[in-house]
Amino acid sequence: MSSAKLSPAIKQLLKLRNPKPLSGPSLSKLLPTFSKTYQDARQRSAESGWLVLTTCTLLTANRPESIGHLYRFVTRSDPSAADSTMLGDSVNKAALMRESALKSTIFVGVPRVIISLTALHEALEDDVKSSLRKESHRTATPGNVEAILHRGRGLWDELYDPHSAKLHAKLGSLHPDFIEFIIQAYGSVLAPLPPDSTGNPVQGNLSRALGSVVGSACLRAEGGVGAQQTSHVFGLLKARGVLQNQSNEDAWLSSDEGTEWVIRTIDEILDVVEDGTPSSADSPTTSQPRENREVDGRPTAKL
Repeated sequence: MSSAKLSPAIKQLLKLRNPKPLSGPSLSKLLPTFSKTYQDARQRSAESGWLVLTTCTLLTANRPESIGHLYRFVTRSDPSAADSTMLGDSVNKAALMRESALKSTIFVGVPRVIISLTALHEALEDDVKSSLRKESHRTATPGNVEAILHRGRGLWDELYDPHSAKLHAKLGSLHPDFIEFIIQAYGSVLAPLPPDSTGNPVQGNLSRALGSVVGSACLRAEGGVGAQQTSHVFGLLKARGVLQNQSNEDAWLSSDEGTEWVIRTIDEILDVVEDGTPSSADSPTTSQPRENREVDGRPTAKL
């Protein structure tokens, strides 16, 4: 196999166009926002939803440093402390963040997920790392591939009904492999995992409603994808009809009130991360709509 080296000219080109992740806000700005939005979530018994949407918002905004700060915030009474206080609680929260990041791959792609998962991994304590599951539950085999496809098509139909068949055909017409890739990804990554071989829930598994919180947060933070964002907000609302293994938090998140709270909370976090003006959802007469704002010196696309 031949080797290759980067020429000086190529190295110089690769330094252009902002190749590094964006810097997060200072802790003096970030921690009060975490605290305010988390306390609001606690009052609504929506702490898991808050952790999922905050993880996905920071990941999509490409602020990996803030991912580490988020983990320390949720596992310590003092975020500057070296170690978390309760191992079991820290493992559960790390698993939830890790799974949220994995599902984000469907919406924002692999590169940002690699960067944010690396930042999360670096923030974890050794005992937390050793307690997280090491075996994959998503390896496709001849014995499970049909179940994966069944889960994927079931989730697709659930999200996009009554237009699921029409949309399936439309995306298939764009490229014959495109819709098949989506269905496989929905079945193996986005849909909730079935219980493990012993019948126990898989560590970090996200419910159907929390999976839609992932999509809503990623697409809201991404900007310029209004139709897709609307589809996955509808998906969150439709999760109210998924009664199997539905928690009280899932039921509330998929209500009109809960879904509105999800969107507003994403915006509140983005406003601090992007150091922008107050959210248009809170100040419709004075703030610039999110889709028209400048982010990092460039205008975002209008939805």
